[in-house]
Amino acid sequence: MRTLDSLAEAVGTLDGTRVIVRCDLNVPLRDGVITDDGRVRASLPTLNVLVNAGARVIVCSHLGRPDGVPDPRYSLAPVAQRLSELLGKPVAFARDTVGESAQEAVAALEDGGVVVLENLRFNPGETVKDDAERRAFAEQLAALGDAMVSDGFGVVHRKQASVYELAQILPSAAGLLIETELDVLDRLTENPERPYTVVLGGSKVSDKLGVISHLLPRVDRLLVGGGMLFTFLAAEGHAVASSLLEKDQLDTVRGYIAEAGERGVELVLPTDVVVAERFAADAAHEVVAADAIEQSAFGAAGIGLDIGPDTAARFAEAIRGSRTVFWNGPMGVFEFPAFASGTKAVAEALASVDGLGVVGGGDSAAAVRQLGFADDRFGHISTGGGASLEFLEGKRLPGLTVLGWE
Repeated sequence: MRTLDSLAEAVGTLDGTRVIVRCDLNVPLRDGVITDDGRVRASLPTLNVLVNAGARVIVCSHLGRPDGVPDPRYSLAPVAQRLSELLGKPVAFARDTVGESAQEAVAALEDGGVVVLENLRFNPGETVKDDAERRAFAEQLAALGDAMVSDGFGVVHRKQASVYELAQILPSAAGLLIETELDVLDRLTENPERPYTVVLGGSKVSDKLGVISHLLPRVDRLLVGGGMLFTFLAAEGHAVASSLLEKDQLDTVRGYIAEAGERGVELVLPTDVVVAERFAADAAHEVVAADAIEQSAFGAAGIGLDIGPDTAARFAEAIRGSRTVFWNGPMGVFEFPAFASGTKAVAEALASVDGLGVVGGGDSAAAVRQLGFADDRFGHISTGGGASLEFLEGKRLPGLTVLGWE
C-alpha cells in the first residue's frame, strides 16, 4: 500500500505541494459544539507530518447526512476551530467545497498552512451512485491540489468521490491513521495472541452477521450483549417480552449457536438483564434472570435495556483473562445512566487487558468517552466502526484497494 514516504518520492517534495487530506471529522455536535473530538485528534499525526514538511494542507471531510445540500447544522466550521486549537496554529475555513471560497482559501495558503473545506456531502456528487457524476465531482476537488492523502478510515468501506475517485486522479497514499488501523486489524485476524475474545453488542444481530461468520472460526470466546442478545435468547427458546427482537434472524442465530459448539468456541450469553417499564432514562426497572424476562414486574410490556450485574461480572472476567479482545457495540442503552453499568464494566475490563484491547469504533468509542475513560487506557480505539467490521468480515474495501492495499 502506498504510504506518505512513497508519496513524497512520487511528487519529488512535499514542500510547497498542495496536499488534499481526506479525513474523517464526522464528530458529534450539540448546538454547534463538538461533544467528542476523538476523530479530530486522530487526524493530527498525519496533518503534523505534512505541515512540518512544508506542504500546503487542504483538509476535507463529511459530517452527518445533509443529503447533498448545504445545511448549517452540519457545517465543519466548529471542526476547523477545534483543529486550529489542537494544531496550535491558524486554520482557514472555506465556506464551500469546490467553489469560489475554497479556491480563494487554497490560493492564499502558504507552505505549512492548513485550510478546512466545507462539508463534502453538501455536494450530491460526493455520494451519488452514478460513477460519472462522482468522477466529475472528484475532478473538481482534484483541481485544488497536487496530491492526495487518504486518512479517513471510517469511510474506506465507501466508494465515494473523495475516497475512491480522487485517489485515482491524483498521486495518492494512505495516511498514518489508516496505517495504524490496518496494523491493529491485522493483529486481530492474523495469528492473534490467545485467548482471543470478541465482545459484540449494539442493537441488531443483522448488523453483525458477517463479522460473526468470519470470526467464529478464529476466536476462543464470543460474548453477546446489547439489544442483539434478545434474539440469541429467543433462539434458545426464552421469552423476551417487548425487548428488541429480530424474528427473521432466529434460524441464523441458532446456526451460530450450533457452530460455536462444534468449533469449541465459548459462547457467553447473559444470565441476567435489566428490564425497564419503558424506553426512558427515568423508567422503573429491575434485574431479572435472562430466562425469566416476562416474569418481571412489567410482564410482557417489559423491555431489556442492559445486561445484568452477574453477566457484567462474567463478561469482565472473560475479558481480563484474554490476551486479545475486540469489542464492538455497547452492552445497553449507555446514554441513560441507569442502563450504562454493563457497558462501563466491559470498558473497565478492557482497559486492564494484558495484551491487545481494541474498542471497535462507532457507538463503543462514543460510550467509553461519555463514560469518562481516557483514550490511552485502551490498546486502540478505532475511528471506523463500519469499516472495522467490514474488514473483519474479510471484505475488500474500495478506499484501501485504490491505495494499493492487497
